[in-house]
Amino acid sequence: MDELEQANIEQGLAWLSRRRKVDIFDDMFIRTLHKQLFGDVWRWAGQYRLTEKNIGIDPIQISMQLRMFLGDAQLWAEQDIFPPLEAAARFHHRMVLIHPFPNGNGRHARIATDILLDVAYKHPPIAWASGYNLQADNARRRDYIAALRAADAGDFDPLFIFVGAR
Repeated sequence: MDELEQANIEQGLAWLSRRRKVDIFDDMFIRTLHKQLFGDVWRWAGQYRLTEKNIGIDPIQISMQLRMFLGDAQLWAEQDIFPPLEAAARFHHRMVLIHPFPNGNGRHARIATDILLDVAYKHPPIAWASGYNLQADNARRRDYIAALRAADAGDFDPLFIFVGAR
């Protein structure tokens, strides 16, 4: 399954590279991106989850919360509220916190965050893995999860450090 997922992600990234216009602040784009990244693996790809998970908000709130969050992120970019990597860390955290899809949220959120950096800030992508596989249990993944959990509690410094903002 991992090889199929990786092949589908690569196809999704190829699809993304062919697009002339990308609206990272549009919830339809967020869903389409997920479908392009995982549609060959999961038939429900691109559809918001309908059930509770051990992470994420109430499924009934996903659509509204995602649109509100994307509006916030657009304001951050248009008004230069945060430096690029800090905005990226906040964007990534909120996407993971909402957890809109049944699966693939971390990979989708990392790719969406890199799109945000490119489109809204003209900034290079984050070195998320730094040579490690973030899907496997290793020190980099543990640091990533710990940084997200700290951000859940309101302490964004570990996540800022993780993405290179500090």
